[in-house]
Formats: sequence, structure tokens, C-alpha cells
Amino acid sequence: MGRSAGSPPFPPVLALVVGVLAASTASPIIRLAQEEVNSLAIAAWRLTLASLILAPITLTTRRDELRALRREDWLLMVGSGVLLAVHFATWISSLAYTSVAASVVLVSTSPLFVGLGSYLLLKERLSGWLVAGLIVATAGSVIIGLDALGEGTHRMTGDLLALAGAISVAGYFLVGRRLRARLSLLAYVFPVYSVAAVTLMAVAALARIPLSGYPPIHWLWLLLLALGPQITGHSSLNWALRHLPATYVTLAVLGEPIGSSILAWIILREVPSVLTLVGGAVVLAGIAVASRE
Repeated sequence: MGRSAGSPPFPPVLALVVGVLAASTASPIIRLAQEEVNSLAIAAWRLTLASLILAPITLTTRRDELRALRREDWLLMVGSGVLLAVHFATWISSLAYTSVAASVVLVSTSPLFVGLGSYLLLKERLSGWLVAGLIVATAGSVIIGLDALGEGTHRMTGDLLALAGAISVAGYFLVGRRLRARLSLLAYVFPVYSVAAVTLMAVAALARIPLSGYPPIHWLWLLLLALGPQITGHSSLNWALRHLPATYVTLAVLGEPIGSSILAWIILREVPSVLTLVGGAVVLAGIAVASRE
């Protein structure tokens, strides 16, 4: 039987699986790149390369949509892009200090901060499920923090940077929510990625962080980071969100910390501690509870 006129070109569940798998590769690739490349430079090149790859496609197919944007839309784009830059700067930096498992679990708490921000800033209702999820996830974060205390301030710094990445990406979602509701995927992500790229490049240049001169293998890591987790991962998840319930997508994305931890175990020989595993499971359970709303 052929596809109906209104059905998507391929199964949304397949896009979801591809998105989660692609996103799961980010942490191991970042850790490999950090052998020679500063964390802020990795963030800058991740967004810059992604923007350059998307530029010809977007400017060819979405030019009229971009021209129709109002001044208010561009201000929101800039705000969203700056918050995305903060997210990648803090989260990628966290991977230089803490374990992959702890970092990806803590940064995955962003949906909880979206719910909390919606309540505090937008005066939206705070559901019982969200409150319960926040309590459970906070308990899990404390368990991960106890593990970090045993390893000194170095590890705790990484955990706090990962949480900062979760809070900033929650702000990115809140700011961009109004735009994403009425713009196509490319018309939204290309300007936002570009703003984030320019912001990170400018900060790296002001901080005198080297942005070139890397060994060829590290340029390959940076390119894979842009093509895999950024473009394939994020785009697939956003596309799936238009065809599947938000709760279904949120729960599926909980597979990313698990996938990242497994890849870190295989590629980096990084075995998560017992406390990190327990705390991570509790955090993911809290996010799952909150997503029931």
C-alpha cells in the first residue's frame, strides 16, 4: 500500500531513534576533541560548522520566510542564540571536569527547568507531576553531587557547569517557543545557530583561545560533531516532535544519557561509579515522572 497524502515521508519513530543515537555520540566525540582543542573552541566550531552546512539549504528554500521576520522575531532569535551559546559553552566545558555519565544526566534535567521557568516567568500552572518530578530529580542530583564531593572541587565544578548548561538550554527553549510554533525548522535553527556561533567565536577570540592549528584528526572530530549530534540529532528530534506526542519524545530522549554512558564506556574506557549510576537513574526517573504532564 502507498503512503496517504498526509502521512510523513518515513516513520517518525525511526527519526526519533536516529536522533537519540546521533545525540548520544556528542559526549565521546567532545572528549576526544578536548585532547587538543579548548572546550570553548569546540562549542564555537560545532555551531559555526553546523551554520555553514545549513546556510545554502536554508537561504535557497527559506529565503521568503526569513524576509518576513519582524524586528521582534529577530530580537527573540538573538536572545535564543545567546542562550544556546551559553548552553554549549558550559556543558562542553563540564566534560573536561566530570564524567560523561554525570554530565549528560545533569544536562538532561533541562525539561524540569523549562517547567519551572514557565511557572515563574510565564505564570503557567505548576502541575503535581512536575513538582514530584522536580523533587525526585533533585534527589538524584544530590546523589551525583555526593559522588563528586568525594573527588574534590574539580569534579563538582563539572557537575555545576552541566547544571548551568541545563538551565541555559531551558531558557533557549522558553525564548524560542513562540517562534518555533510558527516557523519551519530551518527558518528557526539556522539564524539561532548562527547567532550562537558568532557569540562563541567572539568570546573565544576575546579570550585569546586558539581557533586553528589543530591536528587533522581533531578537525574530523569537530566536523562529525556538527554533522552528527548537531544537525542529524537535533533536526531528527525536532522533526519527530511534529509527528509524535511531546511526552513520547521526552521519554525517548532519556535514552541519550544511557547511550552516551555506554559509548564512553566502550570508547573512552570510562566506567561510571555506583553513585553516579544510582543518581542518574533517579534523575531520569524524575524527568519521566514530570513528563507525564
